[in-house]
Amino acid sequence: MNTFADSVCTALDLVLSFDAQLWSIVGRSLSVSSVSSVIGCLLGMAAGAWLAVARFAGRGWVLVLLNTLLALPSVVVGLVVYLLLSRSGPLGFLGWMFSFKAMVVAQVILVLPVVMALTRQTVENAHAQHGEQWQSLGAGVWMRSLILAWDERLTLLTIAVTAFGRAVSEVGAVMIVGGNIEGFTRVMTTAIALETSKGDLPLALGLGLVLLAVVLCLNAVLAWIRRRGKGHRLSAQEAWT
Repeated sequence: MNTFADSVCTALDLVLSFDAQLWSIVGRSLSVSSVSSVIGCLLGMAAGAWLAVARFAGRGWVLVLLNTLLALPSVVVGLVVYLLLSRSGPLGFLGWMFSFKAMVVAQVILVLPVVMALTRQTVENAHAQHGEQWQSLGAGVWMRSLILAWDERLTLLTIAVTAFGRAVSEVGAVMIVGGNIEGFTRVMTTAIALETSKGDLPLALGLGLVLLAVVLCLNAVLAWIRRRGKGHRLSAQEAWT
């Protein structure tokens, strides 16, 4: 118990004293996750919105594949990216292995199915209510996708925050493709795993506290978005009445 209490106190001291090692890891982790989330959201929201409106042969199988990818293990993603980016792999000429870029690629692959699936469901629900109206006005598939996605922008913002939470809490893939190199590819989750195995509990707990704070902030943002969305809907209903 004393060991635990001492570790927590030391961890708080590291956080509050802005320990250089700890906060460099935090900054790197947030950078990787932010870049991954932006790329994943841009690609995933565009593809998901189009998939919600488009109708084509084999669409049902595409949705089955997309839903399957939601449960894609992060270590499998890490292994696939490793094989692609290794020197003997098809993308080895890029020289991205054990780098910031490799971790971004892995996290984008993890985030993309989540963003696509949630966006597809959101826009498809909106399309069921308003799609025929826009189609009667001559709007094509892409135009309807963009219009309906814009109408559901608050929900899409919630999806973006969810994607960032998925990226920042990931450990398996970035451990494999990043190599957990100190000062270069070590992020919060991989550092927590390493420092715990080394017995450096204060640093691991300090990083854990920061990670929990990030998750808390994300949940606070999500709650604010939901309240704002409810406020907009109530205002719209009052305007119509």
